[in-house]
Amino acid sequence: MKKIMTFVAISLATVCGAFAQNTFKGTITYTVESTGEEAMKVPEQIATAELKVYDSKVLTSSAIFLNNPFASNVLIDGHKQFVCMDLSQLMMFFSQQDIELDYSGSSKILATHEYSQQDIDSLTVPVTEGFYIEYVAGETKTIAGVTAKKAVIHVFNEEGEDKPTVIWYNDEMGPDVNFLFNGVKGVALEYAMNLGEGRQLTLTASEIKKGKVKEVDMLLPSGYESISDEDFTKLFEQIQEELKYMQEEE
Repeated sequence: MKKIMTFVAISLATVCGAFAQNTFKGTITYTVESTGEEAMKVPEQIATAELKVYDSKVLTSSAIFLNNPFASNVLIDGHKQFVCMDLSQLMMFFSQQDIELDYSGSSKILATHEYSQQDIDSLTVPVTEGFYIEYVAGETKTIAGVTAKKAVIHVFNEEGEDKPTVIWYNDEMGPDVNFLFNGVKGVALEYAMNLGEGRQLTLTASEIKKGKVKEVDMLLPSGYESISDEDFTKLFEQIQEELKYMQEEE
């Protein structure tokens, strides 16, 4: 089932055709600007962002790319996604409130997921709910010194209205589908995030540094316990239920 990521409802993209598919190694730096009808101050912690790329791997610890308030690192390796989450403070809070979860594992978890071929094939199938990606042939522009191609992510709201967003991407860096950005090919270099009420943030690659990224740089921090998709879903469903119940009690 396709999901729209909270902080990154669209994909990034772009890079020079001089690099062969899946062999680029380097760092991409992004700037984040308020571009909506309603001006907003961009928080310092998300004003800039960084992405490391090593062949088909993409790694980031930048807050604006993370899809969970407890996440600290996200690694995309081909069709696999790894997310480091530290629930220590939340677990401590629940303990202080005498709330017991049906989970006895570590508070530092490594959530892993491998996307199926069906997930991948569905990305470009036109739908009227959820989203799909349309790749636009023949339209390019230069971002941070490299050529970016155009794609449109068609996103449908609860009323079935299409709220399309343009993404400028490059399919010569990173994985063949990048689930850090909803499955757009390669790496995205410019996209806008609609935050509602006329507010919008636009991420644009401001610098692309080739090299200086080694395979060891793509390792996730140690000390995290791997958790299955099923256990992860159950854990967060219970966390959401407990937090909702606490809000209703206030």
